[in-house]
Amino acid sequence: MPNHSAMPNQSAEVKTLPWLKWFALAATILLLDQLTKLWIMAEFSLGESRYVNGIFNLVRAHNEGAAFGFLSDAGGWQRWLFSIISIVVSVVIAVWLTRLPRQRVLEALGLSLILGGALGNLYDRLILGYVVDFLDFHWAGWHFAAFNVADMAISVGAVLIIIDGLFFQQAEDADAASGAKPEKK
Repeated sequence: MPNHSAMPNQSAEVKTLPWLKWFALAATILLLDQLTKLWIMAEFSLGESRYVNGIFNLVRAHNEGAAFGFLSDAGGWQRWLFSIISIVVSVVIAVWLTRLPRQRVLEALGLSLILGGALGNLYDRLILGYVVDFLDFHWAGWHFAAFNVADMAISVGAVLIIIDGLFFQQAEDADAASGAKPEKK
């Protein structure tokens, strides 16, 4: 007679890697960023701009610095500085994602967007020596700094982490201090 107690329970939940979906999202952001940049490089010459509507143009720009062109005229060393910073930040975020509790969805979403964006711009810096920007918003003759999909992902991710920290993290900390157990999802 077989020992049924030693057999695995067929109805037991399959253990998944909860962070895997967040790495998949980061990879999707990286892919979308690179595909849009490849299209811009194939269709536009450097500096070329195409009118889309009264507040938006597509333009091909090369940024050798950081956000808003910070240190873009520094002579080349900034490429390696920003690459090292991107690598360190990406590793820290990857480790952070693997250790994040499942219920921290908003934080994980923000981190994934930042990771995908950081990797997208890192790829440009390492392969091209500059970051390709192409989204140009303007109003009444004033142009916001051109940016790309990676920059959008980083910005949205940062906002999500701030929202999580301001509104949801404080509630979890208050629950922990009062001895309440967090709700499982």
